[in-house]
Amino acid sequence: MGNDLNQDLVVGLDAGGTRTRAVLATADDGRVLGESTGGPGNAMTVPVPQLTDHLAEALARVVPEGARARVVAVTGGFAGATAASEEDPGTSRARTALTEALSRLGIPAGRVGVCSDIEAAFAAAPGTPSEGLALVAGTGAVAMRITDRHATTTVDGDGWLLGDEGSGFWIGRSAVRAALRMADGRGRPTVLAGWVGRTLGLPVDVLPKGSIPSYDQGGTALPSGTGAHPTGVPGWSPARREDFRRHLLPAVMADPPIRLARFAPLVADAAAEKDAVAETILREAADHLLETVRALEPRPGERIVATGGLLGPRGPLTVPLAERLHTHGLSLDWVADGCPGAVALARLAHPS
Repeated sequence: MGNDLNQDLVVGLDAGGTRTRAVLATADDGRVLGESTGGPGNAMTVPVPQLTDHLAEALARVVPEGARARVVAVTGGFAGATAASEEDPGTSRARTALTEALSRLGIPAGRVGVCSDIEAAFAAAPGTPSEGLALVAGTGAVAMRITDRHATTTVDGDGWLLGDEGSGFWIGRSAVRAALRMADGRGRPTVLAGWVGRTLGLPVDVLPKGSIPSYDQGGTALPSGTGAHPTGVPGWSPARREDFRRHLLPAVMADPPIRLARFAPLVADAAAEKDAVAETILREAADHLLETVRALEPRPGERIVATGGLLGPRGPLTVPLAERLHTHGLSLDWVADGCPGAVALARLAHPS
């Protein structure tokens, strides 16, 4: 870093449900000088004392002690917060924790900004846009209309119990439901049953054997997920399927519900192998995200900045959602995370 630390500096934070990322940059041109990580930063689910510790952890790692007096602005994009209102509970908690973390480290930032992680992600798009639509599809799912860099309308983002349709959680839950439906006779055969069971550590002797083919009336093997009823699966007797259910349910219930999101990659892998059940799950997820975007009444050609693992370069919903949006004259502009946007907003807050 050298002489770079002798000029005005800014910090951008992307505080999400899994971790907090911090970026140190120069105030004049936004040149990145360092990056670090800390613990989870959701302003609504992480208690303020722990949130303060996680922010201080990330800040201490990225800002050398001798350069802390040079930090002129800090902006944090927090899950569970919004720039629209200081009275928002998440925003209040985030500001309290960030202010305390900065004070603890002796960082006298003249400008401290708090916004949602989605507002920060939107600002991370090329040109630091101030107007348009933002879509997040990762563990959760939410879309927002951004006006003057503030979220003015929100669609979904209602959490695992009430919403987040088309999200990683939604896909993962659908995978487990497909496994249960196959076991109890309501659903079609799918490789997801065995894959979910192995992921949960179920005993091998309760899992369906092999690639669980199903057969047509002439005895010809059908692609996975196209059979009518799991009783046609060789080696998976009713007693064995009952044992599968008996082991699977408590294994799922032992974890917080949001952990179902970890099964989303299994659905993507199964769909890549042409499992019809998995392909249906991904199609329905893309339909949900399209519905979420359309609720914002987008104008043809309007910018949609997207982020989240489901919509990245290798995201399983990138192609199907892009195809659906194309028919409405819309396209996605993907960003990896909100750190560049938080840095850009911090620079905008610092008078030149």
